[in-house]
Amino acid sequence: MKKIATTKNKIPSSEIEWLEEISMAYLDAFEAIPFGKFVGQKIKPKDLFHLGPEVCLKFRGIRKTKSNLKKATDAALTSYVVTQEVVGDLFDIPQMSFAFSYVASHYGLDLLDEGMSTKILEYIESNLGELIRLTDKNN
Repeated sequence: MKKIATTKNKIPSSEIEWLEEISMAYLDAFEAIPFGKFVGQKIKPKDLFHLGPEVCLKFRGIRKTKSNLKKATDAALTSYVVTQEVVGDLFDIPQMSFAFSYVASHYGLDLLDEGMSTKILEYIESNLGELIRLTDKNN
């Protein structure tokens, strides 16, 4: 039997709430960019999807154990690789690739099922302009 991660923070209950949370999560990940130099890496917005699993744990208030991080990361990265060819240039948009990774991390932790994950990502894709607007650092 799979052990489901325990979440301290409420999961969004509507697509608009997901869009708003994903924008906040993206901005949280964006704050890591200047710190890349301390680990010898130049982090760019296109790389932020790698932080989706960690930000998922943070935003859900889930303990960052090796097991939890592995479940979230495995789901995010394997789903990303499998889906990348199907979506074409969509993952070239940093906010979209991050949103995908963030939602897939929730799926990997058994916080969302496949149907709800798909519904959220379809909403994000159809409202991508709003996500970009909410994450614009020049506002």
